[in-house]
Amino acid sequence: MADITIRPLQQTDHDDWRRLWTAYLEFYKTTVPEEVYQATWKRLFTEGEFEPKGSLALMDGKPVGLVHYLYHRSCWSTVNNCYLQDLFTAPETRGKGVGAALIEAVKQEAGKIGVTNVYWMTHETNATARKLYDHVARRTGFIEYDLM
Repeated sequence: MADITIRPLQQTDHDDWRRLWTAYLEFYKTTVPEEVYQATWKRLFTEGEFEPKGSLALMDGKPVGLVHYLYHRSCWSTVNNCYLQDLFTAPETRGKGVGAALIEAVKQEAGKIGVTNVYWMTHETNATARKLYDHVARRTGFIEYDLM
């Protein structure tokens, strides 16, 4: 079994972060402008309760996965919620525990500050990810709507 390490993003990870996040965006057939890449990278290192956080998954020392998450308030609790916004593993490492390790790392980080509600969404056609999600979490039954 391969050695999987999860660690917070570091400034020196920019190229690997960008490669992995670009692959994630391509998976969902979308892009973001250069200014969003720059702003997101900056925000990932900005102090603040509600600024996004990020971690890399390394398999045998090579960056193969990425997660972005953020905390937000809720009217239903005095404790923040944690939204796992982006989760990506390189195609060649899927099914090897990288995604589960990234989710567990977010859960552990959230737990350190008393946050127990970690949630995310995925596209209904993402069968590979849903197989993992069905194994590590409960499906809530809620349907997303947005006002694009």
